Amino acid sequence: MSLDPLLLGVLACPEDKGPLLYFADEERLYNPRLHRSYEVRDGIPVMLIDEATQVSGEEHTRLMAKADAGGATLTQDKAGS
Repeated sequence: MSLDPLLLGVLACPEDKGPLLYFADEERLYNPRLHRSYEVRDGIPVMLIDEATQVSGEEHTRLMAKADAGGATLTQDKAGS
């Protein structure tokens, strides 16, 4: 289940308030600045800092390569508006 584009336009990291990368096929939002991942459960983003997962350096590299190849959507992306 993909997140609504309107929701993606306003979602931000609860800690640093910056944009996130949304990986629809993995049902997760990722903050590359903090190496923190937020799960999307049943179409609902779980944006609680205490429930975030810390991402390893290898996983960060994989996610960034996937994002660079077009496998992620940037939240708060004003360029597409």
